[in-house]
Amino acid sequence: MPVVLQALVIGIIQGLTEFLPISSSAHLIVLPQILGWDDPFLNSATFDVMLHGGTLVALLLYFWREFVRLAVAFVASIRERRIGRDPERRLAWLLLVTLVPAAVLGFALEDFFDTAFRGTLALVAAFLVAGAAILWLAELYAARHGGERDLDQATIGDAVTIGVAQAVALFPGVSRSGITIATGLFRGLRRDEAARFSFLMGTPIIAGATLWKARGIVAGGGAGVEWLPLLAGLVGATLAGLLAIRFLLGYLRGHTTGIFIAWRLILAALVVVYLLAR
Repeated sequence: MPVVLQALVIGIIQGLTEFLPISSSAHLIVLPQILGWDDPFLNSATFDVMLHGGTLVALLLYFWREFVRLAVAFVASIRERRIGRDPERRLAWLLLVTLVPAAVLGFALEDFFDTAFRGTLALVAAFLVAGAAILWLAELYAARHGGERDLDQATIGDAVTIGVAQAVALFPGVSRSGITIATGLFRGLRRDEAARFSFLMGTPIIAGATLWKARGIVAGGGAGVEWLPLLAGLVGATLAGLLAIRFLLGYLRGHTTGIFIAWRLILAALVVVYLLAR
């Protein structure tokens, strides 16, 4: 398959799996190895940055109105030195709280995780199963305790707990959206509200990670960049990301995460079979 088409497929996989609770890092580690896609550029930091840029664009396009309202509310809360009962001011500050643990651990340890776990398919399979187990336990908890709270009722405790959970997503196979949605369910949030909170809180993290990784590319002056595969990956990640966000928010209003739990287990089983056959 031509490299441009490989880049497009990888971009689509990134866009879908970044937002569905099935782990983008696991899919981007597992599928290219199984398919034998080993083009150096598709495994480069430059292409990785562009994939994350595509998912960032998808988030900004989908939630831009909400981000504008939250930014206005945040500035107003600082200017007036009060949050009051304004739900948008509260949500803006709660999102800020979630950034701290993920930013600290992410910038400190992301390079380590990128190198330590990228080739270890057995560990990726283990984390896929662990993430499935966490989602399953969260669904059991929600079924018994009735998660009915929306984001207007979220607390500082919710923000801190979900923010810490987001940092755990550095392990490939855990899934940032999966672990944050599961934690939201444990905290009593509705599924769709937990997903919405996950997307909103993930936007500055993805933006920060994209800019942080892009620093080396800018310093290098763009040397060695293959622009056509880069554009294909960006477009694929953006369009697939928009579809995934829209789908998941609608799906979780009336369904559990069971289908994603099953998918994680199937992918883990495929990885085990691949390793045994190899």
